[in-house]
Amino acid sequence: MDESLDKLLSLTFDTFEDFNNIEVIKKIKEIKNNDTKFYSESFFNLSPEELLNTNNKLLKLLLDRTMLIEILESIPQGIQIVDYDGTIVYVNPAFLNVVNVEASERIGKSIFEVSSDGSLSTVLRTKKPVSNLMNFPKGTPVELVSNASPIFYKNRMIGAVAVINDVKDVMDLTEQLKNSKHMLKNLSEKIIHLTTAKYTFSDIIANCSKMQTVIEMCKIAAQSDSVVLIQGETGTGKELIANAIHNASTRSQEPFITVNCSAIPKNLLESEFFGHEKGSFTGAYKRKLGKFELANKGTLFLDEIGEMDLELQPKILRAIQEKEIQRVGGEEKIKIDVRIISATNRDLKEMVKKNEFRRDLYYRLNVWNINIPSLRERKEDLEYLINFLVKKICRRIGKNNIYFSHEAMIIMYKYEWPGNVRELENVIERAIIGLRDKDIIEASDLEYLIVNDKDYRTDI
Repeated sequence: MDESLDKLLSLTFDTFEDFNNIEVIKKIKEIKNNDTKFYSESFFNLSPEELLNTNNKLLKLLLDRTMLIEILESIPQGIQIVDYDGTIVYVNPAFLNVVNVEASERIGKSIFEVSSDGSLSTVLRTKKPVSNLMNFPKGTPVELVSNASPIFYKNRMIGAVAVINDVKDVMDLTEQLKNSKHMLKNLSEKIIHLTTAKYTFSDIIANCSKMQTVIEMCKIAAQSDSVVLIQGETGTGKELIANAIHNASTRSQEPFITVNCSAIPKNLLESEFFGHEKGSFTGAYKRKLGKFELANKGTLFLDEIGEMDLELQPKILRAIQEKEIQRVGGEEKIKIDVRIISATNRDLKEMVKKNEFRRDLYYRLNVWNINIPSLRERKEDLEYLINFLVKKICRRIGKNNIYFSHEAMIIMYKYEWPGNVRELENVIERAIIGLRDKDIIEASDLEYLIVNDKDYRTDI
């Protein structure tokens, strides 16, 4: 094959590749990787001298090639090709669809007549590529944006080709990209804070009737998105219950975000719950998503709700009722879809009477109330809890299984457990650590319980 002709064919394809159009490049690579398809035998019946007779004849011959036409016809962007004189020699279906004209209204017409200020006219005049040129071609109300490039062979321009889009489509795509970047930014911020619920109902020891009732109420709560208020003394397992409700709900695959309402400094309360925009206050060096946004589609667990500042309560109430929030320093109203579970060890009803907690917020939170019994009210579960916690702690600290003597178990049963299950776990861990090489916890290892609990009276 003539070497110069080979270069010409490659150059034609390279002209399209210069546009960095993914669809074009993909198609061209398919052709270039298959030499048997790339060249047509009938095309080479002409001598090189005949092929190079005139610039316009050469361009028409290139367009006669079946595979090149196949590529151009399949590209989703509009393609328009003109010869050296500006005569339109090819438009693909996508172009006709975008401009909403018939092929007969373009083929054979002069580009200088139908689009005198377009990219192809500009290229023919300047012999230089043009990028992102916008104009209104003749005979159509559609505004186009196009990139065009000259086709050269042996330093002679034989024509030009343009890739064309509807400006509206480009603007829509730009908006989609903007939204995608916004979503990606939100997602990356959420990933940093993303937490999931750890516990399920199978992790809860509930052999006594009171705890079994609690579990039944929790399972009912898990079947809806109703607001849940969990009440109980410190250490009874309110967070464990909240985790289990979330994991049994339809939101189980979404975030489970916990907020300790007593642990947030007053000056950061709004920012923590609703987020803030960059520069909204001193120290706000970048945008931050609040707990409500982080929990979107999932569950927001408001622990120690009774400690929430009174000034913040109406804003929390509004967010729950209106299902939208506004970041500190921001103007946009952000829609949220969050399931609320709150917990407290305080008597909210009494707090309402004393004006220490807002009545309207209390009613909004107290839709489905779950009261967890204290450990002293569920002594039937004590032995099961002890066995479970012993195994858990021994596994964590690398000890063989430990046992309680009969006398030690009597102390465990008679102690009132003001700190409930949390205190029980701490007592067991302290006793195991103090055993050294022994494997039985004796009554003497628990003497401090008697000393520390002034109301405790028993004979062993």
